[in-house]
Amino acid sequence: MDLSTQTLTGTLRQVRKARRLSQLELSLRLGVSQRHVSFVESGRAKPSRELLLAWLQELDAPLVVRNEVMLQAGYAPVYTAALLDDPALEQINSALERLLSAHDPMPALVIDEYWNLLRLNRGGQWLAAVLMPGAADLPNDEPINLLDLLSHPEGFAKPIVNLEEVGPPLLAHLRHEASGQPAIAPRVDAFEAMLHRRLGKENIQVNWSRPTAPVLTTRYATEYGELAFFSMFTTFGTPQDITLASLRVEHLFAADEATHGVLRAQVQ
Repeated sequence: MDLSTQTLTGTLRQVRKARRLSQLELSLRLGVSQRHVSFVESGRAKPSRELLLAWLQELDAPLVVRNEVMLQAGYAPVYTAALLDDPALEQINSALERLLSAHDPMPALVIDEYWNLLRLNRGGQWLAAVLMPGAADLPNDEPINLLDLLSHPEGFAKPIVNLEEVGPPLLAHLRHEASGQPAIAPRVDAFEAMLHRRLGKENIQVNWSRPTAPVLTTRYATEYGELAFFSMFTTFGTPQDITLASLRVEHLFAADEATHGVLRAQVQ
């Protein structure tokens, strides 16, 4: 959602429609009249700060959107956006480090809402070097973006042996994310173009046949044989800071004993 050119009324309508709520449904949740909701969305009435906070809470709006709406309405923003290395987030950083370390030797990584890579554990560093040896030569003075690495001809998607199985569902997921985070849309388009080249445009539609496994498994061809992983994500519960709300930790788990054995032997 690009808020830079939005008005208060436009943002409020867009957020409500994104949640597929009618004005009547929203008014019932807020305990105000549908007419008042209509007047606020049309600019005929100015909402109080308290109503706006409740309004955005009911719509489960992202924290960055909530701040922007408050500014558009002439109120002070509510949520902070501390840098991850800010001393105020020392306990958060400690928790992230413990989480990453505890998952070794299995790979784990911290990414933000734009898919920028922020942290890696030892297992993640090893797997990145195996899947994309050139990753060690990437510049250290700018964020490494995982979507860029997925789309690169020599990137992380190159060794995937079941790309026709995992590529289309990932593309569908990324399109959904881009609907709420337009900044990643060009990178999602690049990933789709890579799938077109690899699989053919006609073959990237998600196959909605009955799944053959409880989780989607990605299989990579490597010098250590085929490595197979499925993943889980960890996020902060009820974050009150924009930076923390954007973070997620991806944990990769070995999908078979052979993969588990390789990671145990190689990640020291």
